[in-house]
Amino acid sequence: MTKRQHNLPGELNNAAKSPSKSAIRALHTTNANAHVKRRVAGARWFGRKGIIGIASLALIGVVAGCGTTSANASGSGSNTAAGKGSGGTIVIGGKNFTEQSIMADMLTLLVQHDTNLKVKQDTWLDSNVTWTAMKDGDIDAYVEYTGTGLVNILHDKTTTDPQLAYNEVKKQFQSKYHITWLKPIGFNDTYAMVMRSSEAKRLGITDISQLAAQSGNLVLGSDTDFTSRADSLPAMNKLYKTHFKRVSTMEIGLKYKALLDKKVDVIDGFSTDPQIAEYHLTVLKDNKHLFPPYYAAPIIRDSTLKKYPELKTVFNKLAGKINDSEMQKLNYDVDVKHETAMQVATTWLTQHKLI
Repeated sequence: MTKRQHNLPGELNNAAKSPSKSAIRALHTTNANAHVKRRVAGARWFGRKGIIGIASLALIGVVAGCGTTSANASGSGSNTAAGKGSGGTIVIGGKNFTEQSIMADMLTLLVQHDTNLKVKQDTWLDSNVTWTAMKDGDIDAYVEYTGTGLVNILHDKTTTDPQLAYNEVKKQFQSKYHITWLKPIGFNDTYAMVMRSSEAKRLGITDISQLAAQSGNLVLGSDTDFTSRADSLPAMNKLYKTHFKRVSTMEIGLKYKALLDKKVDVIDGFSTDPQIAEYHLTVLKDNKHLFPPYYAAPIIRDSTLKKYPELKTVFNKLAGKINDSEMQKLNYDVDVKHETAMQVATTWLTQHKLI
């Protein structure tokens, strides 16, 4: 299964004109392999396991190393993280997809509102570039996912227990990297089985067990990676006893269209996809906890936290505030309504009286 690929080359950044629907994410797999979820103009994902995004390839070498921008008009100085001579400037990082851009802007706005610190951003980076920059001290903080931290960075075995996953990354990141995991933001960007709401209501399906009971009459739309990987559809068939009437394989970006056109009855997606909010689709409850947790949380270097301890309280203002449906809407505002990530972040923080 794919989520936030940790070993992909290339990087995108704010200074380049990147498609708003472009993402390569490192992910969980039971055998430490990875799958990639990607948004590209009109097709949210293109490839998964080990596939490099076309937009990233096109820009490799053109924008590498140019991702840092100032998020404060008065900000100046070198592209170095706090605690390394920046004197009151911190660097907020982010990966190269919409959700991460929104999160980076929220962290930036909170710092600017609640402290006297200046902020620089180093965003639209591939996942491995983001993590390496963080580890090397070139980034002070960014939002990471528990599944990515556990499997792709720590190379540990996966778990379906959200609290166990969080506890493990929090403990090991602290001891191995001197990096602190702050409180989870609330949303879990993991796998999801998605249906048209009208069909789910008509059939009385709200969870995957109920889907399994009627799967013999339903057509699944999926990409070949999900259907073939041992930890994806085969695992669902084993755990839930699903036996679909037919499995229609297709390019990842075509799945939502096929669902809306009623060519398939259910598809595999991700829980914060903007199409879910855009088309008022239904996400089925994973009632037997098949899919691994990918809860988002800010992480910050201990050296930065020691220098600016107020950042813990600042970033934790997001704790538990954004659930899956809320994140779907925020992604929708950027990917579909074409608002900027900064506009969306500002509006949300203002509405919730956090700035």
